[in-house]
Amino acid sequence: MSTKDKEVIARFERGGKRFEAIVYANKAWLFKEGKINNIRDVLVGDIIYYDARKGLKASTEDLRKTFGTDDVYKIAAEIIRRGNLQLTAQQRRELIEAKRRQIIEFLSRNSIDPRTGLPHPPTRIELALEQARVGIDPFKPVEYQVQEILKKIQRILPLKLARARLGVKIPPQYVGKAYGVLMKIGRVLRSTYQSDGSLIMEIEIPAGLQETVIEKVNALTSGRGEVKVISKEYI
Repeated sequence: MSTKDKEVIARFERGGKRFEAIVYANKAWLFKEGKINNIRDVLVGDIIYYDARKGLKASTEDLRKTFGTDDVYKIAAEIIRRGNLQLTAQQRRELIEAKRRQIIEFLSRNSIDPRTGLPHPPTRIELALEQARVGIDPFKPVEYQVQEILKKIQRILPLKLARARLGVKIPPQYVGKAYGVLMKIGRVLRSTYQSDGSLIMEIEIPAGLQETVIEKVNALTSGRGEVKVISKEYI
């Protein structure tokens, strides 16, 4: 078998139990990214395991209890989408490089040199990342990494990031899951609960993440949340 079709293990844990599926590395990653849809092309065999290396097959009872079905293909799809996927060394290098490029583009678009008021070119930001030896997580979204990265490269490169203050309203039934997500993206400046249980938040974020916040609020609240821009500035 070629390197491109290397077999790896996708792993998912829930309720103290581990479930594994053997998959083709490249196809599994494309499936996880939503770039291919046919799980049958991804899965090696039609077995869900507790431990694939030991050949310990998961029981039908545990599969139904955990996934609500014993359909191997539906379960494998969930394991890939929600679990951990082993990657080849080449895949990991490519993912890290792609994420690094996203971070460089984001900082170039959303920051300025405070001495000149002009944006830093991507090459200058790239050099600062290298000098600061910034570690890139290939799986963590840019919005969850940029704050820590900014602290490191500001020691090397004078840089101010465009900030936006947003007002967000979350209906009561969605508060639990939405609050934690928004806290990871930005800094919560204020939060108050309305008499109906709705949450009103004021958060500060990198300005380039405004559309990301809007998309996430819409997704988390089924389109019932509200986001408005209060102000934008470089700080």
